[in-house]
Amino acid sequence: MIILKQLKSNFLLQITIIAAIILFISSSIRHLLFQSSAFEMGIYDQVTYLISQNLPPISTFLDIHHLGNHAAWAMYPVALLYKIYPSVYWLLLIQAISLAIGTFPTWSLARYSGLNKQQASAIVIVYLLYPVVFNLNLFDFHPEVMALPAILGAILAAKLDKTLWFSLAIIWILGCKDALSLPVAAMGFWLYFFEKKRVCAAIALFAGTAWFIIATEILIPYFKDGLPPGGVGRYRYLGNSIPEILLNLLLRPELVFGKLISLKTLEYLFLLNLPIIWWLAPKYFTPLIAASPVLAMNILSKIDAQRDLIHQYSLPILPFLLMAVIYTIADGKCGLWYWLWNLRRPQEDKDKNLSTIVSNRLPKFIIIWSCIGFLALAKYGYFWSIYLDYLDTWQAARTAISLVQTKGGVLTTSEITPHLSHRQFIKLIVEEEELPRDEALVEYDYVLVNVRHPGWKSSQEYSRKLVDKLKVNSEFQLGFQQDDVYLFKQGNRE
Repeated sequence: MIILKQLKSNFLLQITIIAAIILFISSSIRHLLFQSSAFEMGIYDQVTYLISQNLPPISTFLDIHHLGNHAAWAMYPVALLYKIYPSVYWLLLIQAISLAIGTFPTWSLARYSGLNKQQASAIVIVYLLYPVVFNLNLFDFHPEVMALPAILGAILAAKLDKTLWFSLAIIWILGCKDALSLPVAAMGFWLYFFEKKRVCAAIALFAGTAWFIIATEILIPYFKDGLPPGGVGRYRYLGNSIPEILLNLLLRPELVFGKLISLKTLEYLFLLNLPIIWWLAPKYFTPLIAASPVLAMNILSKIDAQRDLIHQYSLPILPFLLMAVIYTIADGKCGLWYWLWNLRRPQEDKDKNLSTIVSNRLPKFIIIWSCIGFLALAKYGYFWSIYLDYLDTWQAARTAISLVQTKGGVLTTSEITPHLSHRQFIKLIVEEEELPRDEALVEYDYVLVNVRHPGWKSSQEYSRKLVDKLKVNSEFQLGFQQDDVYLFKQGNRE
């Protein structure tokens, strides 16, 4: 009911629409500039297309069934949009809308917690300008973005004792990624012990734990020929399977001390909290109990990408950080901002006009600091730097793509694959010690190479050798050549 009432708010509706438009345009421009990649845009565009065509959703980038990749069954309803018209821009639109509509539950949670309209508006700005939201929108597509508004909605539903809505939100969250089962289960502990929402807590704890076991021990291994989830390799120093990793975390804590107490961890925590640092207080860190599994996974991972504000790994932490901020501001007398205020005031005048500051001036300070955090940590500068790297071959690449006129197999670069992934067979050019043999090349109807910009996992030297090999291959004909972009087509295929 709170959300429905707030839909009438011009501010909330307008800023949400504006945010969705900006996010969609930004990611679309990035895609048009050949900055999307096989991992992850190509993966999800291909499997969504295949689902829409009633074909087995086998990702030929990963060589596994889609459900073997994070058990993200939420992509099946997304595929209904591809039935209307197959386009990668559906994914970009869904991502932009999912990130933008988190404003509604964020506003409602702020108002429910006692914040006035100005403060709630400031919290909405905090959410939209948190660097992970903008940065992740630019990093291809990830199903967990669809879970973000649902996580915020689940928190709101629990507070309002709306058990059915809470359950539906939890089901959707779990369908977006297997790893989200951990913060869902941890949310159960937080709701039970600190929010006293015991029915919703029990649902979250049971659903999260059950889905984690089903997804990681049954579903994913079934679709991966017995192999564990892909992320397990990032914790190989702790064990070779999830049960072994969990056991070593308990029995051999010395294995993780070096990760927990390190400069990289301190840097990650600093970046994570910097955009909202003034509005945090230790006494209101309890919502972070729900985020603790994600935080632990990111800190303990061997992959540095899990400890930045660019990739998707920190996204599930954001809703619970926002709750900590909301609780701190609702208190009105804690947090670094309050300490700084008192530090500069005489003892007898510390609380003078504090209510006015909290009601009127604090929201402005919050918005200003959010803007500073965004300007410092968001990657908008990529649009006039690295995103322009492929402009010199842009027209040639577009022309070559337009000449791929069948749904036959394609071998091409990482950045071109998301533009040709509506087919059952497409592979990424990967530099190896030897060039692919002729019998391997005949699997493809087309080979599209950008020698000048070979992309991820390849090099100019390797791409040049591949072009030279194809030129003397009697099975292939050179169909297009411009600006170091080459398109070869098998001569005996239509």
